[in-house]
Formats: sequence, C-alpha cells, structure tokens
Amino acid sequence: MKINAEFDQRVVVHSASMDWIDSPIAGVARRPLDRVGGEVARATSIVSYEPGSQFSPHVHTGGEEFVVLEGVFQDEHGDFPVGSYIRNPPQSSHTPSSEQGCVIFVKLWQFTPEDRIHVRLNSNFMQPVLHRDLDGVAVTPLYKDDFEEVEIQDWDANTEAVLDAPDGIEVLVLSGEFSEAGDTLVKQSWLRLPVGSTLKAIAGSQGAKVWIKRHNLVHVDKQIDILTAV
Repeated sequence: MKINAEFDQRVVVHSASMDWIDSPIAGVARRPLDRVGGEVARATSIVSYEPGSQFSPHVHTGGEEFVVLEGVFQDEHGDFPVGSYIRNPPQSSHTPSSEQGCVIFVKLWQFTPEDRIHVRLNSNFMQPVLHRDLDGVAVTPLYKDDFEEVEIQDWDANTEAVLDAPDGIEVLVLSGEFSEAGDTLVKQSWLRLPVGSTLKAIAGSQGAKVWIKRHNLVHVDKQIDILTAV
C-alpha cells in the first residue's frame, strides 16, 4: 500500500476532516497521512483509541514515535496525557491501551536500526525558549541526533515563520492555525515539504502551536529498503 509516497512532493493532509479507518484491533482506528507497506509499514498516521481499548503486547521492530493529541495514552511504562512525546526505539516492546480514550500522532519504521534511545517527555512541563533568529517564535526541543531534529514551536499571532529545510520538513498543527503556499492548516493538519524546501508560514490571528521534524526525509529510501528486507 502506498499513500502520499512521493517524497519529492509537497503534501498537505487535513486529518480532522478524514474518515476513520478501523485497524485490526477492536476500538482502534486510523487516519493515514503517509504510508509505504501493508500492516507492517513505514507510516505516519493519526490513531484513535476508544475508551477501554487495548493492543496486545508487541515489539516495534522498526521503532515508534508518537505525540498524544487528546486524552491519555497508557502502557506498562506509565500514563501519558496530551502533550506527551514518546520514542520507542527499534526492538522495544509494550502493551498500549487507553482507559478514557485518546488520539495520538504516530510515526512507525522511521528510526535508524541501531537506535536504542527511549524518550518519554511531557512538553507541558518544559519551558520554551525564544528562537534566536525569528521574532514571535518560541521553541521547545524534544529530540536531536545526527539523523533528525524534533521540536515544538509556538508562533505568536500573525507571525511569519521562515524555516530553511534543505533536508525536508514535517509540520503537524497542535493548536491554532497557519497558512502556507495558499493552504490554511488547522488543528491536526499535517504538512510535508520535500528536500530542498523552505517553509514560509504565517500564523493565524490566534497564533499556532506546531510539532516539527527536520532532516529525516533524506533517509526515506534507506528506511524503506530496511523495511522491505525484513
């Protein structure tokens, strides 16, 4: 299966307007943003857990990264409310569930195979710092290595955020809205710009809080090769 698998193209997905697609697990549904592969895939998705739903225990052979957007996600490692950022590296395992229900933004099979770093952060308790070059922009760093950089940015109302993205960029709207290249992106809208791009965004009248990942798109072909070899 391929969804938005042309990684040299700009993609915008307004996930909040999409229908939910049932997963193989009762009570868990998905809105695919991009995907290469079948049930095991390099994938970016919005995933919904109904109250009381639970996955069986499983290993993330290619790693899993997610942000909690609504409700509380749970596994044997803890309870993770809205604003939590989690990285479960390759070969890690867990039993995900949600007593009250939740919605998460998930990325699968997008790690380097040797990565073994677990990350469990609650961004609500992290203090943003002012961007060194952009007025009206505050940054909450979440993760950075030689492979990628992940952060939350808060854009003040009507702020113009211009970010060079020579290695590509992904942006998910957590709250508020912004416009880019004629599109207005609202809560849970997702933008992917290819290698060699520049993000030129203008925040709405209420500002915007966005999750941003950079540098990883230059590794897509290698990630897919590893997945297909499994």
